[in-house]
Amino acid sequence: MKKYIISTVIVVVVVAMVMGIYFYIKKPAEAVYKTTKVERGSIVSSVSATGNLAAVVTVQVGTQVSGTIQKLFVDFNSPVKRGQTIAQIDPALFNAQVEQSRGNYINAQAGLQKAKADLIDAKRTLERNRQLVKDGIIAQSDFDAADTKYEEAVAGVKAAEGSVAQNRGAYSQAQTNLKYSTIKSPVDGTVIARSVDVGQTVAASFQTPTLFTIAQDLTKMEIDTSVDEADISRVGEGQPVTFTVDSYPERRFQGKVTQIRNSPVITQNVVTYVVIVGVDNKDLMLKPGMTANVSIETARKDNVLRIPSAALRFKPKGGKETQEAKTKPVAAGSPKMHKEAGQKVYILDKDKKPVPVKVITGISNDGQMEVAGGDLKENDEVIVEQSSSQKKPAAGGGPMGPRF
Repeated sequence: MKKYIISTVIVVVVVAMVMGIYFYIKKPAEAVYKTTKVERGSIVSSVSATGNLAAVVTVQVGTQVSGTIQKLFVDFNSPVKRGQTIAQIDPALFNAQVEQSRGNYINAQAGLQKAKADLIDAKRTLERNRQLVKDGIIAQSDFDAADTKYEEAVAGVKAAEGSVAQNRGAYSQAQTNLKYSTIKSPVDGTVIARSVDVGQTVAASFQTPTLFTIAQDLTKMEIDTSVDEADISRVGEGQPVTFTVDSYPERRFQGKVTQIRNSPVITQNVVTYVVIVGVDNKDLMLKPGMTANVSIETARKDNVLRIPSAALRFKPKGGKETQEAKTKPVAAGSPKMHKEAGQKVYILDKDKKPVPVKVITGISNDGQMEVAGGDLKENDEVIVEQSSSQKKPAAGGGPMGPRF
């Protein structure tokens, strides 16, 4: 009888252990929630873009005459002043043209003087013959011949005056070409590009060749950025800008929006708009052509409640919201306001179950969102992530204790 009782007890214990293990394994995993506190701070909303640095005013210096470069007086990075000579084209041919046109001009002036003298003589002869024809001393034909000669003299003077004007213009053009053979800087600035060398022939027959590129003032620069059409409505003149360049990855430079151009730039059906950012470059660290990664500050709020953007994306897995969550009344703010908000986050109730709370959001950045209204308070814990946990039996044992 004793043996029977002992056997029965053993069987009961084994069955109990098997059932315990079975229900332990089948027990649903407990949800683990990662939370973050609602805190106060600053939120900066921004638009990102890329662009290239350039001088505010860049002047391309060319030549209006053709010839051979005889001298260069500046090189890359040379500072120049307005009116300073920076290159010289061989002036020999231009000097010869000046002398030739000058001689033609002097000859035309002499021709004008002769034509005027002929006019005076023809006029005297005409007046004398007019009196003689009245007295019947000369024939009418002689008077007519004198009148014709006078008219020819008047025309001769006008032709001589035209020749003088024409040769004067040619002389002036030759002098101008000679002056253009000396290339001078049109602005104060710095030479950032040189396209010619001594001995090189430049031809200005069809278009003006560029000899130098001068940046007027490298202490004032600008960034030409491309902003997507979805973001351009948030950008306005005067907004502060921060940007970085690859040469100084640890430093953030400052600027501000100075111009928003209305002309669209369409590339493969993508519409962007050019936004000009003004930059102060007093230390001359920035150079033309550098690539800038720009962040335009479109809105900023200080000392506001903020939550991680992940809290708005969180949804409980498996429909674990409590009945209380589904019927919980709104404690703060008007119903209309919450209806307009249409967003909610989740907090944990006393039973560690997720409870939805409606919120009104404001501005945002990449990681945080402003809480403009709703039931959340500072230091509330909002859920940002959910995971599951289940205790596993320890090695060599089970839920009922270690094996013997």
